[in-house]
Amino acid sequence: MTSAKRVSVHGQWSSRLAYILATSGAAVGLGSIWKFPYITGQNGGGAFILVYLLCIALVATPIMIAETMLGRRARRNPVEGMRVLAADEGARTAWVGLGILGVLAGFLILSYYTVIMGWAMAYIVRAGAGLFAGMDGVAVKAVFSDLTGDPERLLAWHTLAMVVTMIVVSRGVRGGIETATRWMMPFLLITMLILVGYGMNSGHFMEAVRFLFVPDFSALTMTGVVIALGHAFFTMSIGVGTIMAYGSYMRGDVSIGRETMLVVGADTAVSLLAGLMIFPIVFAYSLTPTAGPGLVFETLPIAFGNMPFGLLFGTLFFVLLTVAAWASAISLIEPAVAWLVENHRFTRVQASVLLGVAAWLLGLVTVFSFNIWSDVKILGLSPFGALDFMTANIMLPITALLIAVFAVWVMRGTSSRDELGMSPFGYTLWKVLTGILAPVGIVLILVSGLGGE
Repeated sequence: MTSAKRVSVHGQWSSRLAYILATSGAAVGLGSIWKFPYITGQNGGGAFILVYLLCIALVATPIMIAETMLGRRARRNPVEGMRVLAADEGARTAWVGLGILGVLAGFLILSYYTVIMGWAMAYIVRAGAGLFAGMDGVAVKAVFSDLTGDPERLLAWHTLAMVVTMIVVSRGVRGGIETATRWMMPFLLITMLILVGYGMNSGHFMEAVRFLFVPDFSALTMTGVVIALGHAFFTMSIGVGTIMAYGSYMRGDVSIGRETMLVVGADTAVSLLAGLMIFPIVFAYSLTPTAGPGLVFETLPIAFGNMPFGLLFGTLFFVLLTVAAWASAISLIEPAVAWLVENHRFTRVQASVLLGVAAWLLGLVTVFSFNIWSDVKILGLSPFGALDFMTANIMLPITALLIAVFAVWVMRGTSSRDELGMSPFGYTLWKVLTGILAPVGIVLILVSGLGGE
């Protein structure tokens, strides 16, 4: 059966633009603006970015096309969708496990995503109140430490972030997700360009350019390569059920390959802009690029506190960072909500509340990782660090590997060719990248990186 003969119970995107904005919103969020700069700083800069871009081009993009194709053909949530597709292709029902793994990974990421989103929301208040005016790096770092060191304050912001996420998802595909993401991207891009412009006048812009784009392979480890691969999946929302769910709402006459390239281009551009926005400030104020998860909250406020109209731009930036995170949080919970609605007769409101409360409870692990559990280590990592590494660098690559195997080696060629509608050359190239290069690359990188430095 083709996707044209199935209909999603959740409706579909109103237009190509709606799909692009929603999927870009899922991709361009904390992954691009918060996480990408700090993992780049921790892994040596240019060499890490080169590996990351290769992972995006040769591995993540073809697998994203595959995941979108699976979603549109099934027109169901990832769990039910894999059951339907396995039946269509005469494959084992065990492939349902692929959908379950993806939905679970998205749920686990959501639990800490809303904690980080809460940081951004808290900084809206601080920037708007002019708190950062005239502050140096030491003072700004103290503000961040005060926030993360207070479990009650973090819990309050985490709660608010989860509530607003549940509200949007409960309103459905068009009334909630599409409406919430329609206006975010243009404003986010404009604000980032303004801040890149500020960085160009900081006196350290070329130092940042060299750090980001001149490879130093001595600073890159195999663990760094694993992190680059994991982030390629993380930032593109691959393997968390989002792309499959959003693909199931895509119109049948839309080119999957073309739309995927647009989303990949937008996400990659924003990630690189984030680096050009943040690292000139890092070097201008003699901060360390290896600051970790707090990097974006410990550098940009310095600029906002010392630049003309800094109160305005600082407040606007953290508003837009919050909205970007919001769009991604929505996408992370949507696959599980769709599963409860389609398979267990929940309303969207009921499903959103149940899953939101469950993710909120799990998020306490991340909240406490920065304060009362700060001495707790799991394989040398904080509870938050262990959860982040397990999801982004283990679960997502494994799920992506299974997507590639199913799309190329289990699904009939007539089925995938019919759904993708590519030229013969394009289809052959996609099959080679998805069915051979991507799986081999994922396995080699996982085995080498998880086995040691």
